Amino acid sequence: MSTTETWLTPAAHRKLQEEYGMLTTAGRTHIAERLAEARSHGDIRENADYDAAKTEQGLMEARIRKLRHLLDNSTVGEAASDGTVQIGSIVTLMHEDGSKDDYLIAIPENRVPGFLLASPEGPLGTALGGAVVGDDVTYQAPGGTFTVTVLAVRPYDG
Repeated sequence: MSTTETWLTPAAHRKLQEEYGMLTTAGRTHIAERLAEARSHGDIRENADYDAAKTEQGLMEARIRKLRHLLDNSTVGEAASDGTVQIGSIVTLMHEDGSKDDYLIAIPENRVPGFLLASPEGPLGTALGGAVVGDDVTYQAPGGTFTVTVLAVRPYDG
């Protein structure tokens, strides 16, 4: 995993902390109970319930590690309001077809209803970094080359 810091909204940080707490307590207890139940059915070498519980345990432990990494390597706060597009900005864009959309520039854990998400490491998020109102930004995505116009930039305040 990367050791770069990740920007999180306070709400996203709380949500991740709650999920981490739930997985490391009730989640692990649930898996232990499932494993014990599956073991009670006899030979674990050909026990589908045991295999399923072990797979679920592995996936849960991977999620716990990811959450711990995010929580340990994140900056929680508000985006700066200097008028430039940066991580934590809400950007209103006009697409080539004239449609308008609001994007939150952040990682998926910051997803907020009502805003599309542009990852700061993705094609659109990378191209928008540092843009200001009025800039035309061109970016290359898997679907082709696109140009958007920055109509508004404001910090996310949720």
